[in-house]
Order: sequence, then C-alpha cells, then structure tokens
Amino acid sequence: MNMQEDLKEYSDFLQKIRTFFNDQNVLEVQTPTLLNTPATDVYIDSLRVKLNQAIGLEQTQYLHTSPELEMKKLLAKGSGDIYQICSVFRDNEQGSHNTNEFTMLEYYRLGFDAHQLMDDMVRLLRALGVESQVTKLSYAQAFFEYGDIDILNTDFSALKVIAQKHSLTTDFEWIEDLQILLFTHLIEPKLQTLPLCFIFDYPASQSALANVEGKVAHRFELYMNGVEIANGYDELRHADEYKIVFDQEIAKRATLKKHTPDLNKDYLEAIQSSLPKCAGVAIGMSRLFSQINLK
Repeated sequence: MNMQEDLKEYSDFLQKIRTFFNDQNVLEVQTPTLLNTPATDVYIDSLRVKLNQAIGLEQTQYLHTSPELEMKKLLAKGSGDIYQICSVFRDNEQGSHNTNEFTMLEYYRLGFDAHQLMDDMVRLLRALGVESQVTKLSYAQAFFEYGDIDILNTDFSALKVIAQKHSLTTDFEWIEDLQILLFTHLIEPKLQTLPLCFIFDYPASQSALANVEGKVAHRFELYMNGVEIANGYDELRHADEYKIVFDQEIAKRATLKKHTPDLNKDYLEAIQSSLPKCAGVAIGMSRLFSQINLK
C-alpha cells in the first residue's frame, strides 16, 4: 500500500467516526491544548512550555495530557453529548505502545453508565467494520479465571507473596501498582486470544475519576487482541469528589518525588454546579486504527 492509500484509509476511518457521532447528535468540540495547570495523575507527566520569553511576559503553561477536564467544563455548562479528536502530549513515556504525542478520541454520553457506554462503543466499532465477538469480564472474574487470584479480597502483603512466586518485583508504595503489575503479567497475555474484550469494575484502589461502589470502581478498559485501546469511566460528578482525588494524587506524586502541581482550582470552580450524570471514554486512535487494520 502506498502513502496516498494509507492516508485515504485513515481519512475514511476518521470520517466513519464523525458520521457515527453525527448520526447520534453527539457534537464535536475543540478545547484548549495549552493549560495553566498540569495533570495530577500520578504516572502521567505534563510537558511544560515557556511562553512569551522574548517579549518580557514569560509564563509557564502545560500541553494537555487529555482533553478530559476541559470537556467536563463544557458538560457542566450544558453542552450535552460531546466528542473530540485531538493530539495529546505526555512527558516521560516509554514502551512500544507509548509515545510523547498521540491522537485521542474522547467522548461523553449523558445519562449513560459504564455498561451503556461499553455497548455504545461496540456500536462504534461495528460502524468501523469490526464484527468480532465481544467478551465482557469483570476485573475480579479475569483474575479468578486466568490467575486463580481473588483480587478484591487479597491484601497488599498477600499480593506481594504471589508476585514473588512469579519472580515479579514487589517494590511498590501502594497496592494498586502491584495489582496493575500482576494484571499486566498474568492476565493481559491471556487476552490476546480475545478479539474484543471489556474488563470492567476495577478495584476501588484504581478508581481514578470513576464512581466507587463498595470494593469496585465503575470503570472499564477495552482490549483488542490483548492491546489496551480505551479507558472509560462512570464519571464523578461533584467538585468535592474531584478535590479528594486531586489531593490524593498530588500527595502521591510528592511521595515519589515527582513534580507536584497546584490544585486545579479553576476546574473545581467550573464544576461547582456538578456534572450531569454521564459516562466517558478515552480511545487511543493509533492503537484502534492498527487493530482494525491487522492483516
């Protein structure tokens, strides 16, 4: 396939996505790329940009790592269902699937929970020509079936013993990091046989910005042939909930001696009236496109 055919194929891919959302009255939006406050996520680092130095008005801003918070500001103002396709930027990335700049599709559906959003994603995939069988496994079920581990009821110390039996490091500050390592080494390889697999209801320790109920956070990830494609949440709605998460993330970054950003007060102020009930998902476009076009 030559360059022109490659570009045409990707252009058609984008057009199908836009047609899918247009048919459902989901609006395409564009939010700022340069932000005043960096990401607080413990393991996602923002790229700093120095602006206006030559004109004596120097300031520091940050390239967005995701359009998430800016899109949620729109949701809080009454935007309705929205999506965005944009480049995002992350510092200190490594690995075959991680790059410092990549294209993300992020979208939000009002009134949806995580399972309704998973079903909506299947409809999107069908519109893109993916007809593979869909598997849904809870995080706990995946660990039971593929690792013989009761992940929701196994404490940090017991997980360290399990990791040592598999010759894996146990040098972690928090249980969620060890859970993730075990998932990567014990579970992800088994997902390679499943063309489309949703893993849902993660441990509460891995909640990020998802609603928590009991021991589980209502979030999901989509894997295609064992490759993580998407990360979705039944979204938190209230400013006080976000403040708790942001404070925890900033404290953890400090523990790890990473750059500790200020609390994003602008965001908390913008959603004081709360978000509408919604679910949202971020999808890596290059990963999705490559899996759709596997030869």
